Amino acid sequence: MNDDTVILTPGSRAMLNDGNSIPLIGLGTWGLEGEACYRAVREALRIGYRLIDTAPMYRNEREIGRAMRDSGLDRDEVFLTTKVASADMGYESTMNACQASLDRLGVDQIDLYLIHWPSVGKDLETWRAMEELRSRGLVRSIGVSNFTTAMMDELLDHGSVVPAVDQVEINPFVYDEELARYCSDKGIHLEAYSPLTRGNCLQEKEVLQIANAYQRSPAQVLLRWALQKGLTAIPKATTPAHLQENFDIFDFELYFGDIAKLDALNTVSCLMDR
Repeated sequence: MNDDTVILTPGSRAMLNDGNSIPLIGLGTWGLEGEACYRAVREALRIGYRLIDTAPMYRNEREIGRAMRDSGLDRDEVFLTTKVASADMGYESTMNACQASLDRLGVDQIDLYLIHWPSVGKDLETWRAMEELRSRGLVRSIGVSNFTTAMMDELLDHGSVVPAVDQVEINPFVYDEELARYCSDKGIHLEAYSPLTRGNCLQEKEVLQIANAYQRSPAQVLLRWALQKGLTAIPKATTPAHLQENFDIFDFELYFGDIAKLDALNTVSCLMDR
């Protein structure tokens, strides 16, 4: 999805296969808890983020719901993602888990509900529950996380709803081109978690050279790469400076040659010791 004619703005969204749309940049909240999470979400929403990603295992849904309410934004201005945990998979337990997340978040509807991790023997019943949750209007879009093409094929063979999103680890150092082609063919939007490599690869020579050429930070270069790949990226940040830095990626564009240099990093092993 490298189209140099597309102008991306902070308000740009990607259309999903169910008619809903998702922001291109959001805040990942894994590892954020308590007041630190509350403050980070409040600041992110103040800066202009309109996508917040969480999960029950992050133990921060209550703080995120409170931050959203205290932000002064209308509920429909914020795209909220949460997930069903592996321990809650299965039809009835997924139905109950979703209601528990709704209660903790203090909202009537979740914008995107994901299977957090695949679980052998439980994916299909969980997906059936998620289709029902969507039918009841408790969630707007449903999708998966950490699913391979074979796992999604199983859902497509037995379910009636194509996942709207597959959320997986993506950055120039971890990019499954086969999965990207599959999702493009099926109309499944790819969402990138750990787009900043958890900080492990920000000092790689090629990244630093490109960042210096554009007078940008390495983090901004990696996030801009994700946007120009047509992805939604959900970097985590805690400080106001890093939150702002990660959001300021809409006023420059990577040239094709630099995209290609970043693509070539898929073989670099800086993530091996994480």
